[in-house]
Amino acid sequence: MRILTANQLGKTIGEKQIFKDISFSIGEKERIGLIGVNGTGKSTLLKIIAGIDDLDQGEFTKPNDYSISILLQDPILNNELTVLEQILARDTKINQTIRAYETVITQLNNDPDNEKLLNRLFDLQKKMDELGGWDVSSRAKTMLTKLGLTDFNEKIRNLSGGQKKRVALAEVLMDQADLLLLDEPTNHLDYEMIEWLQDELAKHPASILFVTHDRYFLDAVSNRIFELYQGSLYVYKGNYANYLEAKAVRQVESVRQREKAENLYRKELTWIRRGAQARSTKQKARIQRFEKLEEDIRKKGDMQNIDIAFSGTRLGKDVIEIKEAYKTFGQKTILAGFDMLVKPGDRIGIVGQNGSGKSTLLNIIAGKEPLDQGTITIGQTVKLAYYTQESVDMDVNRRMIEYIRETGDVIHTKEGQTISAAQMLERFLFPMHTHGTVIRKLSGGERRRLYLLKLLMEEPNVLLLDEPTNDLDTETLTVLEQFLEDFSGVVITVSHDRYFLDKVCDELLIFQGNGVIDKYIGSYTEYLQMIAGQQEKNVKKPVSPKKQNPQENQPIKKKLTFAEKKEWEEIDGKIAAAEKKLAQIKKEMESSGSDFSLLQELMIEEEKWNNELEYLIERWAYLAERAEG
Repeated sequence: MRILTANQLGKTIGEKQIFKDISFSIGEKERIGLIGVNGTGKSTLLKIIAGIDDLDQGEFTKPNDYSISILLQDPILNNELTVLEQILARDTKINQTIRAYETVITQLNNDPDNEKLLNRLFDLQKKMDELGGWDVSSRAKTMLTKLGLTDFNEKIRNLSGGQKKRVALAEVLMDQADLLLLDEPTNHLDYEMIEWLQDELAKHPASILFVTHDRYFLDAVSNRIFELYQGSLYVYKGNYANYLEAKAVRQVESVRQREKAENLYRKELTWIRRGAQARSTKQKARIQRFEKLEEDIRKKGDMQNIDIAFSGTRLGKDVIEIKEAYKTFGQKTILAGFDMLVKPGDRIGIVGQNGSGKSTLLNIIAGKEPLDQGTITIGQTVKLAYYTQESVDMDVNRRMIEYIRETGDVIHTKEGQTISAAQMLERFLFPMHTHGTVIRKLSGGERRRLYLLKLLMEEPNVLLLDEPTNDLDTETLTVLEQFLEDFSGVVITVSHDRYFLDKVCDELLIFQGNGVIDKYIGSYTEYLQMIAGQQEKNVKKPVSPKKQNPQENQPIKKKLTFAEKKEWEEIDGKIAAAEKKLAQIKKEMESSGSDFSLLQELMIEEEKWNNELEYLIERWAYLAERAEG
């Protein structure tokens, strides 16, 4: 068994102890979700396991040849490599051969008649056959295609931040490591990509430890949960749903223990107040016990929830109305004759592909971006708060409580009561003893959580939230969702998080690109199910493209590179071969009888060839478009 074991790990950063004396093990093919409030050390723990950060105490036990691959939130890539070169960067014989093959193909684009290069290509093709390089190359290209990266020769330096994260994800998935460490792998992925990644991780041979805020993804992938909480590690069997159930039981027991402790505390308090005669040398042990008990009670009370029915500023009937709106950036159309009427109490989710203009609409509503044409009317009683993706400008030398009180000392409930800034900090998972912490000591996620709370302390009646789930942990998101349930105003949010959208929104704007925006009444899951149903009705068995007759010597358009020309010439035969293989597998399945083992093997083989056929047809469509262009 290839197992990694961690013994009594400890880590302190500055004055903050991240965790102390935590131990765990990761067995073969485990899928472990790592959760915890921002700042508890999730990313730090991944880096320590990967050997990027050092431990203060403790040790790891693992086989000598045990390998680990990590996806960082901000991956470090080589800007001079191509997309394909980057995901095959590990120095193995197969990767070296594939990289050399792709390099020769690129060189032949510029010099197609070079006999030396053609001979080199022939030698590399034989080596690819021997090492199984074609399968690895095909898997790499399939993976990139699934992640929306179809130009395999694009340089890393030309990619957006989201595209670079997807390249880094593909690189880790291609790595033949024993353990994959994934820090927020679903960031910058759309719904289809997340669904694909779920399936990919389910069949991946490695063990996986991952951090994510996507609770549907966490539930679908994990079979164990690690929770970092106040420096300790709690281990739960099962997925996210099992974790929630088990944690609820643990918290009930914790409440019972707390009640017992509070009874003891009251007795101790009565005793300690008796006066100086009680503080004799003989009573030192009891005084120390009281002080420890007082600290324990305070710690256990730190995270208790405060129920708030948040009122917000009064909102009139007129909220937001947009009429005949047009907006373009260069050749890119964002809005084209767009109309939108926002009513009191609306909960609107905005979804769509990256770059389709979702954040632009929020910027227009917030007055940060003008319309090219059309009108936008904001009601006189509207008080906006806008949570953006942009970096927050904070005075990092201020203390948390001071930063929040800049906005207000209290917020008001529907019943007319007031809730203090300190109580709100506790509600948003900042324990009382941390309120005096200077902001520079907070993690990036903790700063985003503090920034969100500051906006809510303004008591707005219209909330604009741009991808809040990208920076907030699962527990903070749960608090935010509970807060929004009590919020009487309007919520308009851009998000790709299915769980968050399902809980918060009952109406959707779907940005399809080129100014096309659809509207849907219902949850995001209901919308996705509707789309899936429509696709199932419309799906037809793919027809293999008409095979070319080699004698026709059909010319290929110059827009294709040398590699693409070669691929275009061979792809018809590959599609036909894949279809023939699938037909053969189907026959074998029909004749397998009650041989369950054989049937299982055939089902795995069928899935592999279905994926291959799907990839080939996608490539055929892409190459056909290039050839015709």
